[in-house]
Amino acid sequence: MIWTIIIILFLLWIFGFSFEIGGQFVHSLLVVALLVLIVKLLV
Repeated sequence: MIWTIIIILFLLWIFGFSFEIGGQFVHSLLVVALLVLIVKLLV
């Protein structure tokens, strides 16, 4: 489940760079997803 969310957020981040959609919101979600991934890997 977490991997699906991370992949979706990463794709949205790439589309955000390509089409400038979402702005800071998508980048913030990507940072949150990376933090969750790090916590999952450490625990």
